Amino acid sequence: MSLIPKSHPRVKSLLIREKLVNGFDNGLVAKEGLLAQGRGEAFDYLLGEKTGKTAKLAIRATAAQLLLAKMPVISINGNVAALCPKQIIKLSKHVKAKLEVNLFYANEKRKKAIIKTLKNNGAKEILGTNKKSSRRLPGIDSARRIVDKDGIYAADVVVVPLEDGDRTIALRKAGKTVITFDLNPLSRTSQTANITIVDNVTRAIDVLISESKKLSKKNPKYLRKIIDDFDNKKNLTENVIQIKNNLSRRARIA
Repeated sequence: MSLIPKSHPRVKSLLIREKLVNGFDNGLVAKEGLLAQGRGEAFDYLLGEKTGKTAKLAIRATAAQLLLAKMPVISINGNVAALCPKQIIKLSKHVKAKLEVNLFYANEKRKKAIIKTLKNNGAKEILGTNKKSSRRLPGIDSARRIVDKDGIYAADVVVVPLEDGDRTIALRKAGKTVITFDLNPLSRTSQTANITIVDNVTRAIDVLISESKKLSKKNPKYLRKIIDDFDNKKNLTENVIQIKNNLSRRARIA
């Protein structure tokens, strides 16, 4: 009897699900985060469960944007801490980005669990932990309006993996360049962000780290051209077309 290899998309999907369940059991992930993962799995299946050409172009633009940023910040929630803490920390070191814990369903116990996980995986400085340095982001009612004055509040570029639409809009209105990972190209987050990586964060993050290494050797003019040539509306449209093509192909097979 042949076994399905670990590299198979279905196996990887099950491993991701297991990581999130473990994250929930260990206090990192809110139950709503499990529901969000379910939606993501559906779109990942429609996208073919691989990092396509369109996603790679968005990743390249992201790497260029982060390397040119004066003060980039990566926002961390429970799902990200459960799924890819080592990779996020590795990325932050390569692009000199700060890490800030920011939660929609906030409570101190969960925040402490996330901070502990990040530190166990090599993070040195973690923002969003000191109430004295808290500031309010205008235009948002959820707990995510509370940001660190030395982090998201002061950032020029903010990476918001697995984000909610309200805060993406608020960040844009605050003048931030927003980069997100979102498997749904039609979501408010995808449509509002400056750069949307329509891909599973657990796949895309490794590609982003690799691309950041390559582009770190390039001059600012070269990086600026990559950003100027990138069109997020076109990026999202091409992802929708990809979903439609995959659906048509699977319908023919069925």
